[in-house]
Amino acid sequence: MTKHNDWTATPSSKRLSALGPEPFQRFVDFERAAFKAGALDRKTKELIAIAVTLTTQCDSCITHHTHAAKAEGATDEEIAEAVFVAMELRAGAALSHFRSVHAALTEIAAAERREAAE
Repeated sequence: MTKHNDWTATPSSKRLSALGPEPFQRFVDFERAAFKAGALDRKTKELIAIAVTLTTQCDSCITHHTHAAKAEGATDEEIAEAVFVAMELRAGAALSHFRSVHAALTEIAAAERREAAE
């Protein structure tokens, strides 16, 4: 990992580590295990992380994982595709939440019909 991507060296991370060294280290270990090459290589995992961090809207995570993806050999085009996947999922979620809008509109229309019939 490049020096830029060492999020554990930031002032806020150092302070959090000092306040809770054991859980902090467990989180660091978990992150390292999650991003270790396995069935998916590190580049693929970083591209997934870019898409996820765009949907979770973590600015520092977006920067961190973009740098990490580039360090793992990701092209700008691959990163752009990950961005488009994230965009589609966010838009898809809005579309699926239309069910709630539809239910509310149906409820309102039924109430208006009842009021008109009275």
